[in-house]
Amino acid sequence: PRPGETPAHIGGITLFGDNVEDEWFIVYLVREITREFPGLAARIDDNDGEFLLIEAADFLPKWLNPENSENRVFFYKGELHIIPLSETPEQDCDLSAPCPTIPQALALLSTRSEEFLAAEPIRAAVNKRIDGYPEKIQASLHRAHCFLPAGIVAVLRQRPSLVAAAVQAFYLRDPGDLRACRRPFRTFPAEQRVMALVTFTRCLYAQLVQQKFVPDRRSGYTLPAPSHPHYRAYELGMKLAHGFEILCSKSSKVAPDVKRKVLSGPLWERFLRSLKEKDYFKGEMEGSAKYLELLHMAEDHFQQSVAVPESSVEVSPGDEILTLLQTTSIDLKEFERKAACLPPEDDDSWLDMTPDALDQMLKEARNEPLPSTNEEEQKYDLETVAESMKAFVSKVSSHEGAEMPWSSDESHVTFDVDSFTKALDRILGADSEELDSDDLDEEEEFDLSDGDDEDLDAGNQRQDQKVSPEELIGSLKSYMNEMDRELAQTNIGKSFTTKKRGASSVEAATSESAGPESGAEDAELAPVDVDMNLVANLLESYSAQAGLAGPTSNILQSMGVYLPENTDHTGSS
Repeated sequence: PRPGETPAHIGGITLFGDNVEDEWFIVYLVREITREFPGLAARIDDNDGEFLLIEAADFLPKWLNPENSENRVFFYKGELHIIPLSETPEQDCDLSAPCPTIPQALALLSTRSEEFLAAEPIRAAVNKRIDGYPEKIQASLHRAHCFLPAGIVAVLRQRPSLVAAAVQAFYLRDPGDLRACRRPFRTFPAEQRVMALVTFTRCLYAQLVQQKFVPDRRSGYTLPAPSHPHYRAYELGMKLAHGFEILCSKSSKVAPDVKRKVLSGPLWERFLRSLKEKDYFKGEMEGSAKYLELLHMAEDHFQQSVAVPESSVEVSPGDEILTLLQTTSIDLKEFERKAACLPPEDDDSWLDMTPDALDQMLKEARNEPLPSTNEEEQKYDLETVAESMKAFVSKVSSHEGAEMPWSSDESHVTFDVDSFTKALDRILGADSEELDSDDLDEEEEFDLSDGDDEDLDAGNQRQDQKVSPEELIGSLKSYMNEMDRELAQTNIGKSFTTKKRGASSVEAATSESAGPESGAEDAELAPVDVDMNLVANLLESYSAQAGLAGPTSNILQSMGVYLPENTDHTGSS
């Protein structure tokens, strides 16, 4: 490395596809490497960015965001470390502070790693995802019987991992790939097939099983009736054979092309540049006989030691399959003899998931308590529903979105009456010059409602006078009372549940259900029962969801409130 750049390191990229569990297995490996070799520090991310922080998003400090998290998250000595913005946590953090460079971060980790150890909830969230390894590896595998060409059986015995490339080739096929499958297979004909036990990961097995595919008649692959006892084995073998044939159809046929590809990559360019910096060519002129001799020696050494045949970057799976077929003997009788005594395949009932099992998995992932199934324990407090919603509405949010009100690190919302009145005074203005045309129009319309021109003149004179905050708030209350009187006799006003003086909310609802005409005059300006209306609207919205996800269940469940199922219209009574 040049001075000031990233130090020498080992790195890699893995395409894990749909199997996110493979990604977390790599996280486990990286953590164990840093534990085994305490002098190493490692960082890991994916196309979403710092996915370790995403996993622990509920417990992150407020200052940490995607813009300033680069080069701050490391595994060191087997533990997760986060480098803060400032060396002194008591200082106010500058959210716009630049991210540290790799050398700066490594210097901090090597000298003060104990100070940067991630909080226990953050480490627990990450460790929960990788808990159970390495034992969990075997649980993620699935063994199934497949009726395969003998050549594929021989290849998989040498390189079992090639099943992943074959499944991916079939799963991500396009019409161009299937051109090689619309004729009798050249590499893996359907004539010599045997039963074999193939090991998949659960993700690969699900990808292969769930896709519906009918083979071309010209390929030679036919399927028995679905009632056949080995129909699943025939179907899996047919799909795998298509994947292997697609891989072989994409392989390079000429060896010089492969060599040219190996010697034109970025790895070779860095290797050649390193040789020049170390004076490997001893000052020989480029293109001279001695220079070319040294260059050919370097190319041979690079191909043998650096670009090994097992490298998935330089050698395609199709090339590797064809090479294995040329170097591996195929004994059909031996394969048939072993097929007669195959061990049983694994049960694939894990593919079937009920809605209840899915809900349980989601709740376990969110660390939510499961609702009790005992009716006596299911005591739903409607006041809790109302108070939770009030707390959510009253929570002060920022431009980044609404936050749930139970955050332990947030102070309670306070209301300063004096500050509010001063702010309101500044907004509305105390002098007539500060009032805009809309305010003047509203004032005039309200004064003209009496139909008296003298009142209009008096109103204009009042505008020139200083208005105190108390008078201003009183004026606003009079506006609100006037609107209440106008709305009380409309359908909107009658749609709300109101409180009776000296009566509870339940009594108010009962009296109102007795008849809309009874006591209309007394209830004209009765205060609205906010809690009763809120709960009623929430229950109506929850019932309209019909058991599906919706705004009511999402908000309430995020605050730990679970509503019961609506049984009013499902029972026999």
